[in-house]
Amino acid sequence: MTNKDKLRLIAFYLPQFHPIPENDQWWGKGFTEWTNVGKAKPLFKGHYQPHVPADLGYYDLRLPEVREAQAAMAQAAGIEGFCYWHYWFGNGKRLLERPINEILESGSPDFPFCFAWANDSWKGIWHGLSKGKVLIEQTYPGIDDIENHFYENLTAFKDERYIKIEDKPVFMIYKPLDIPNPNEFIDLWQNLAVKNGLKGIYFIGHAVHTWEIEQIEKFNFDAVNIVRLAHAEKQLQSKYYRFMKKLLKLPRFVKYKDAIPHFLGDEEKRDNCFPTIIPNWDHSPRSGTNALIIHDSRPDLFETHLVEVVEALKRKPENARIAFIKSWNEWAEGNHLEPDLKFGNGYLDVLKKVLQLK
Repeated sequence: MTNKDKLRLIAFYLPQFHPIPENDQWWGKGFTEWTNVGKAKPLFKGHYQPHVPADLGYYDLRLPEVREAQAAMAQAAGIEGFCYWHYWFGNGKRLLERPINEILESGSPDFPFCFAWANDSWKGIWHGLSKGKVLIEQTYPGIDDIENHFYENLTAFKDERYIKIEDKPVFMIYKPLDIPNPNEFIDLWQNLAVKNGLKGIYFIGHAVHTWEIEQIEKFNFDAVNIVRLAHAEKQLQSKYYRFMKKLLKLPRFVKYKDAIPHFLGDEEKRDNCFPTIIPNWDHSPRSGTNALIIHDSRPDLFETHLVEVVEALKRKPENARIAFIKSWNEWAEGNHLEPDLKFGNGYLDVLKKVLQLK
């Protein structure tokens, strides 16, 4: 791939793989996401579980050697950088920040990164919880908190490794429509950015439904990133199919090869709508039979999907050839590029092949 055709592929990254006091209290001493990954079981014939990590094993993100190995692996596959999930619950409360802080303090790995604010309460099946239970609530206390949140991230925004679009640090918001007044938040950060020597912040609103795109665009976001997992499920499941799954107490699952045509839509043809590349998905390690599973993903099928996204990006102007990969290491969602025992480096090799890397 020539420089003219260069694409910017950024992979979401989960910093969950190290113990924290809160998880010790909620789940038991030493809990990390590996706890869910290791106890996963097949739920139907041919269901691939558990996913066992290969090259890096059941790693601990407190180890700099692990973070450096991840960066080297991603860079070799053509990934521009990691988009770290960032947890700010209001009133200065953060979680899972240690790996990010150590990366900032040490300057290593020398690999680009940006943040996506996971502004979501930890509750329900997405966090492996029964309905109604809340571990920690996302709050929006007001102007002072918005300002404090900005300054908490300013060191990162000024880091030479931080990913920029239009020379502005990228900041994605997971649930942009949950913010009480998105424009107030965005405008205040834009002013603070300029005040502190930046050209601004490049805000991306995250969407999981197509109707959200229009709503997000009513506010001062620069772009939208859409993940079409829910769209694929909706398109593929008939009422009869859903009834039978409920009757047999099976999880919701669709075949990856059938989902591929629904991972990309007309909206992503816009310059300001960034598609999502989805190698695999299986939420059952967290949510059991309540899970959505994209069944039977394989590197060769991933190649079909990746080629479609790459061809769509090439039709865009150079400055809009951006896509996010979901994900680098969401192991408890069966959603990872990191090597496992079944496929090894298969997904990474596909990236190299499609991007025409040596």
